[in-house]
Amino acid sequence: MKLVTFNIRYDTASDDKNAFHYRRDQIARKIKRESPDIICFQEVLPHVAVWLRENLKGYYVVGCGRNKRLKDEQTAIAFKADRMNLIALETYWLSDTPQVPGSRYEGQSVCPRICTEAVFQDLEKDTVFRVVNVHLDHADSGVRGKEIRQVLERIENEHVFPGVPVILAGDFYSEPDSEEIQALKSLEQFEEITGEIEATYHGYGMAEPMKVDYIFIQKPYICTSVKVWTDCRNGVYLSDHYPICAELSLETAESQEKPEEEA
Repeated sequence: MKLVTFNIRYDTASDDKNAFHYRRDQIARKIKRESPDIICFQEVLPHVAVWLRENLKGYYVVGCGRNKRLKDEQTAIAFKADRMNLIALETYWLSDTPQVPGSRYEGQSVCPRICTEAVFQDLEKDTVFRVVNVHLDHADSGVRGKEIRQVLERIENEHVFPGVPVILAGDFYSEPDSEEIQALKSLEQFEEITGEIEATYHGYGMAEPMKVDYIFIQKPYICTSVKVWTDCRNGVYLSDHYPICAELSLETAESQEKPEEEA
């Protein structure tokens, strides 16, 4: 299974030649060429969501906006219609009142933050798993810590398909040495598979690169490869973040025994 986390960057004319209008054909070609099974998008504005639904052939795209009227940015999830059966879907706000649209934590930026969760049945492998797509607050590390704890507590207390393996992905707006990422990496139930990736945010090649995008997985999934999409054509990038593409397999008895054999 191939999964991507992709901050697509909200559409703004201030991005000049990297405004979404100039990037979108390159994005469509890249996704068609790579053919991921699931894509966790962040910063998807409503008209960009429409574009994704119209141009990602063979995919369903689900999600809603983060403000009170369900407009503004989405943490949308796209998935291949012929492989993935969507069996549960929920969006909640990262706040003390997660079911109130537009709600925020005290001390948070003016931007509400949402989490999109989807439970899938992989029709090819006959397995069930949960994808959790997040985009954390950009202004305050303490708030991001609260948001991560909220997401983890929800995963721990799920009532719908509890216990199925979880893939947690998105833009955490936190560098690897931050308290919130270190706390996540210390959890035995999750494995960060993006540890070798040095940078994801680059500001269209004009900012100091830093790593803020991650993928965490749970067994029985294992990562067989992970890479960033660094495509740039005539100064036009896919986004101001490099998307991360991971190939995942199911752990088998042979793979479990391999470390002992090597020892």
